[in-house]
Amino acid sequence: MFLSLTPLDKGESVGAYVARAVDVIDRSGLDYRLTAVGTVLEADSWEELARVVQACLEDLQRDCRRISVLIKVDYREGPKGRLRRAVESVAQRLGRPVPGVT
Repeated sequence: MFLSLTPLDKGESVGAYVARAVDVIDRSGLDYRLTAVGTVLEADSWEELARVVQACLEDLQRDCRRISVLIKVDYREGPKGRLRRAVESVAQRLGRPVPGVT
């Protein structure tokens, strides 16, 4: 799932609010990758993802009156570790390292 939460009433720089949401995600224990425009999360179920989105939203609602939430879900059965393997596959096809492989 791709998740982007943006307070719309806090001006141009929202890094402090993004950090709060990332802290919630990090404490959830889910595998995730932070990007400049959002965070990609991996979980075993929709319920796990929904709980994290809800927790992020509730944290920001404490002092944000308007929040844009963008979610993109890519459901695929299979083992954990797809975030890493997807990027590794692209790097292998290119024959060179790419950002995002940890």
